[in-house]
Amino acid sequence: MQRAIALALENVRSGGGPFGALIVKDGKVLSEAANRVTLTNDPTAHAEIVAIREACKKLGNFHLTDCELYSSCEPCPMCLGAIYWARPGRVYFACTAADAAKAGFDDSLIYQEIRSPHMHRKIPMIQLMREESLAAFRAWEQKADKTNY
Repeated sequence: MQRAIALALENVRSGGGPFGALIVKDGKVLSEAANRVTLTNDPTAHAEIVAIREACKKLGNFHLTDCELYSSCEPCPMCLGAIYWARPGRVYFACTAADAAKAGFDDSLIYQEIRSPHMHRKIPMIQLMREESLAAFRAWEQKADKTNY
């Protein structure tokens, strides 16, 4: 956790956001990252996401089985989703979402939006061509050599 916090502090000093994360397996650091959103103009470049991508690449697997994720802050909704898809064994965090909100990183709107009907969200979400798109799921279901995730 000390390293995740140090990454966050170093990142602030170099112009990035105050978040750091690392992935550990069997006591060895697989990856470490700091928030790169503003430095790369990539809204998905949160520390946890960047660390997950690097660790998965090193392992040659999209699951982080038997790995631990350390984050300087409680993961946001996007990172939480990525964490569940990656399936690490455990997640440790330092600051809370409330601490992040106090510093200007408030993700409570996202949680509220998830519970709102599509058409009532701040960014309206309009469903189109569902029946046509179901063809992709049917093809997936029939695929004999698929890799389940």
